Amino acid sequence: MLSYIWFTFLYQPLFNALVWLYVNVAHQNLGWAVVWLTIFLRVLLLPFTIISYRDVGRQEKAQLEALKAARAYQGDLVAQKEIIRDIMRKNRISPWAKVLTLGVQLLVLVLLYQVFVRGITGEKVIKILYPSIDFPGKINTEFYGFDIGARHDFIWAGAAALYLFISIMFASRHRKHWDGASAVYVVLFPLATFFALWLLPMVKSLFILTTMIFSDTISVLKALLFPAKKT
Repeated sequence: MLSYIWFTFLYQPLFNALVWLYVNVAHQNLGWAVVWLTIFLRVLLLPFTIISYRDVGRQEKAQLEALKAARAYQGDLVAQKEIIRDIMRKNRISPWAKVLTLGVQLLVLVLLYQVFVRGITGEKVIKILYPSIDFPGKINTEFYGFDIGARHDFIWAGAAALYLFISIMFASRHRKHWDGASAVYVVLFPLATFFALWLLPMVKSLFILTTMIFSDTISVLKALLFPAKKT
């Protein structure tokens, strides 16, 4: 039952979407089909991304209010907790939008892995394709000289890890002091990402890199269109 639901409602639709993009949008380049699939996915999730950004702003505001409340009620822990609880309730902070966005991306990541593990050539393609989707023939998995189905790719795994490192450093550019845990995170998280992507097919690196670039693009647009108010 679960395998039927997984295949019919998740794997097969994504597979057909990927093949449709490959034939109609990506000029028979599977790498670009994955890029376009990632972009379309992020566009569909954009309302939830906007909500999560809004919640970040609310959380920052709530933290400032909670800090002031903690100072005002230093001698009364009960009142302090009650005020902080009211602040959180007033700002309506909920992580569900961010969790949903990350969850869907993780699901697609798993589905893409299955696509490349099961194979995307031969009779398997014909059996999985919807009647309305044209059979693509032999699928081109070359992406600028790289096979997106190949594992142990240093270049793309390294590019994704390096981009992640730069993004973390840029987001922390205003930080004046680094504690040990933060410094370790900045180094180990990109390294762990590199190792994980190196073990997986190159398509994973392409997906992760595309979604990170999309997220940063949205962040830049948000900063330009809705600059933070100076307090």
